[in-house]
Amino acid sequence: MIGRTPPSILPLVGLIALVWIVPIVGLVVTSLRPISEVILGWWSLDEFTLTLDAWIVVWDKYPLAYAFWISCKIAIISTVIPMLLAPAAAYAFHFLKFRFRRLLLILIINAFVLPNQVVIIPLFRLWRDLGMIDNIWSVIIPFAGLSFAWAVFLVKNYLEDFPTELIEAAQIDACGPLARFFYIVLPNALTPIAAVGILQFMWTWNGLLLPVVFLRDELPLPALLARIQGVYDRNWDQVAVAAIITTIVPLIVFVVFQRFFTAGAQTRTGGKE
Repeated sequence: MIGRTPPSILPLVGLIALVWIVPIVGLVVTSLRPISEVILGWWSLDEFTLTLDAWIVVWDKYPLAYAFWISCKIAIISTVIPMLLAPAAAYAFHFLKFRFRRLLLILIINAFVLPNQVVIIPLFRLWRDLGMIDNIWSVIIPFAGLSFAWAVFLVKNYLEDFPTELIEAAQIDACGPLARFFYIVLPNALTPIAAVGILQFMWTWNGLLLPVVFLRDELPLPALLARIQGVYDRNWDQVAVAAIITTIVPLIVFVVFQRFFTAGAQTRTGGKE
């Protein structure tokens, strides 16, 4: 039957799944074993002791709850901004006619080739002069701005196959550009918007460079994880605990919203997704 996985490739699929699962199992086991056993290898069974000491130490020693709250604020705000602005920009570049449209689109797309590291020093000087060091907006603004180019590109590519008949019918009914965007395009473009949200949330949640450079006290979870790791101490069990706490949220977000990556576009029939 169409859509059924051939039995011949099931062992290969199982092997790939095992390769992906083994590191996760190792991370969980490392967080539940004492460091004296972890340094021998988390897979070692010579001595096997389960303990929650690493979880207790990390929770008592480091402000995980506060770092979790900071990560949520940074990730949510940095995700909502491109989700709101990118569809509007993509709609304007694809359906509206205005001067320098192609030039502006080329400038935005060229932002893909700009490495994030290039803007660190100019941004640091700017935020220092404005007194925004250790302010979460010094991280949110670059996160949202640096993601705008690929978000617009993603949504615009989706609109390439958008049925123009719907737009023409709305124009006949005297719908203006804003009405066509809010009532025709936006309801039928939920798939790319959700994809932008998922990718942006994962990037900002796991972002390390900008928070480490611009923040001092209000550290998100990835930056706090770097502090827990230390330099000289073998605290792999504590690092494993922090890594699990850091990765659990984006994992849940992806599992819940993964259907948007494979959802079929229904815009050709004018149906909402």
